[in-house]
Amino acid sequence: MAKRVFEVWKGSNKFILGGRLIFGPDARSLIVTLLLIIVPIIIFCVFVARHLRHEFSPDNVGYVILVMAIIFTIYVLVLLSLTSARDPGIIPRNSHPPEEFRYDSSVSVEVGERQTPSLQFPRTKEVMVNGIPVRVKYCDTCMLYRPPRCSHCSICNNCVERFDHHCPWVGQCIGLRNYRYFFMFVSSSTLLCIYVFSMSALYIKVLMDDYQGTVWKAMKESPASVILMVYSFISLWFVGGLTGFHLYLIGTNQTTYENFRYRADNRINVYDLGCFDNFLEVFCTKVKPSKNNFRDFVQEEVQQKPTLPSTQETDVEDSGGDPRSKVEDDLDIGEDLLKISQRRNIEEIDEDICSRGSNGPPHNTSEMDSVLSSDHRAPTIRSDTRHSSWGRRSGSWEIAPEVLANSTVTESRTYSTSKEPHQ
Repeated sequence: MAKRVFEVWKGSNKFILGGRLIFGPDARSLIVTLLLIIVPIIIFCVFVARHLRHEFSPDNVGYVILVMAIIFTIYVLVLLSLTSARDPGIIPRNSHPPEEFRYDSSVSVEVGERQTPSLQFPRTKEVMVNGIPVRVKYCDTCMLYRPPRCSHCSICNNCVERFDHHCPWVGQCIGLRNYRYFFMFVSSSTLLCIYVFSMSALYIKVLMDDYQGTVWKAMKESPASVILMVYSFISLWFVGGLTGFHLYLIGTNQTTYENFRYRADNRINVYDLGCFDNFLEVFCTKVKPSKNNFRDFVQEEVQQKPTLPSTQETDVEDSGGDPRSKVEDDLDIGEDLLKISQRRNIEEIDEDICSRGSNGPPHNTSEMDSVLSSDHRAPTIRSDTRHSSWGRRSGSWEIAPEVLANSTVTESRTYSTSKEPHQ
């Protein structure tokens, strides 16, 4: 049965509801974030907002405080889900390297017993952004050249467009498709902290007026208000500072990754469109659709490996010779050696040598013995030459079984012949 994309996904993401929702590998931290939001709001509604319902007239306006707290919390939770449960802008991986590759003959890789050229990629490319060249890098994991402002998240193991950072509090990467919701979530959380802190302080003031006492007496009457004020104050430093920092990043059209990485380089920001246009780009542009359909069925693709030039072809090209003539020469040499190894006696060898011509110097017996002593290596050369996979793409150099059998017979005959002259 065909599998869906999310079932064979190579990244570290986690999917629920059949691939409809995507999270990062640290999605469990999202539970902590939910508890940090929901538990204080429940305490606020029970111990603070409930007592303020009838403190304002007319028509029990105090109910608005309770309703506003509930609605505002739901709004923050929706923004949190839109941030953490959607595709942040993941670029699909390539199933094979891109076409822009080259062979580096200086770097070789051993394949079996042969040296083959290594497949090398240009590590960087230059693209034009607003009329200024920008260098983009090649990603070995995703096998693609990353678009500008794209980076590979080591936690999610994906290349993400306009990568900002990986946020452990939401359990997801922050990128092109969820940065807007992330900022709205952080800023809304800041406002929620301010709201809870203000209403808790207001309730302390109401208790002081009712009991005509001091602050300490009012705090003893409502310890929950004190706890909420301390908690909201501490949280405000965190989410409030994060909101101010991202306001600066949006105004200058930077990402957190770019700000920390290139802060000391004094680079020209080619993406800065001006403060007003930068805010429009983040909040008023349409969110791009996801490039991944996680519920789609996987289509099997035939893997075609790039053909590497064989060692023999490389040697022939370097020498500038014709490969056919080289093969014929090797075959002739092997044939001559095999004929010599198949002679039954020295006389046949002498006759064969004499028949080739008398121009050379006479051959003595020691030379013949040296030829005979090297006869056992001849069949191997013959077999390799005849049955090698010259020109094949597989690069296999296995010897056929029937050739090995013939080589064994020839070797035994040669060995018995070489013993006869010494007897």
